[in-house]
Amino acid sequence: MKFTIDRETLLKPLQQVIGVVERRQTLPVLGNLLLTADDEGIQVTATDLEVEIQAGVGSQVDEGGEITVPARKLLDICKALPEGAKVQLSERDQRVQIRSGKSRFTLSTLPAGDFPVVEQVQGETRFSIPQNRLRELIERTHFSMAQQDVRYYLNGLLLEISSSLLRAVATDGHRLAMCDMQSEVELPGRQQVIVPRKGIQELLRLLEDSDTPVEVEVGTNHIRVSRGDLRFTSKLVDGRFPDYERVLPKGGDKRILADREQLRQALSRTSILSNEKYRGIRLNLDKNIVKIQSHNPEQEQADEEFEVDYQGGGLEIGFNVNYLLDVLGSVRSDQVELTLSDSNSSCLIRQPGSDQYRYVVMPMRL
Repeated sequence: MKFTIDRETLLKPLQQVIGVVERRQTLPVLGNLLLTADDEGIQVTATDLEVEIQAGVGSQVDEGGEITVPARKLLDICKALPEGAKVQLSERDQRVQIRSGKSRFTLSTLPAGDFPVVEQVQGETRFSIPQNRLRELIERTHFSMAQQDVRYYLNGLLLEISSSLLRAVATDGHRLAMCDMQSEVELPGRQQVIVPRKGIQELLRLLEDSDTPVEVEVGTNHIRVSRGDLRFTSKLVDGRFPDYERVLPKGGDKRILADREQLRQALSRTSILSNEKYRGIRLNLDKNIVKIQSHNPEQEQADEEFEVDYQGGGLEIGFNVNYLLDVLGSVRSDQVELTLSDSNSSCLIRQPGSDQYRYVVMPMRL
């Protein structure tokens, strides 16, 4: 293998795939990248056995071939080289030599045959969607995924595909986020898959804020998202997601219409003196007024009061302030609508007059 490439051209695919490489691996080859050179250019592949990212780039290839090289060392070398530098990479005797100007680096390698490659996706469902809409779908919901929950199916994001509709749902058992997006999918029934947490985080990092379409393939065990020379593949979580529609509160008679940014800032200020472990705050509702209160074991207390559109009776309810701040950071409308029944029932948060995205936050005892 031998090729010459601009530093910036090589750096881009390396940065796209590096997030998959774990710093501590059970298999040494998982700390390496698979480099493949052929007439079409260079392909860089990284995997952790759950998620695989492959990025390609055009380059002058003198000799084709494939080899695996230490991922972070190669990235660090490229970052350290001066801007505009030409990089020549060649492989001989199971070693890779990198030359740039008067710099020389020799890296150890492992055989390409040892590198695990994700099996081909047996595509059951294929569709195309602008990448900024897929990104928005994930951004609006991913923060509600569980972290290292024993209910492993919660440590991921549910993608529900049905005719003309793509829905994302995430929950950790204390809160739920749901977002709908119109799509050009033709499917007779409904397909549900759970994408693991790391896959969602990497996909969010790779998707750009443009309307360039991405191709999505959903198989029995994998999901693949492709855009030009970039290909993301993730295993799916083998589990049954809870019936989220049962969690959505119905029949709430206490409706609060508030300025989103004003509410977010008030909650943020009040949270400073909340209990660091439980992060609890108390909302006291009265006609057109909401009072927010927090206190901590040091007997410190914060109080906020501001006007809202609320015609219901008095109500006192407690919440984890972080859950509310996550939702308000995700909602993009100027106003936000909160619907409640009583102090023991969940709160439904949405954009006024729209069900495109809905958030459910369970109350907490204070």
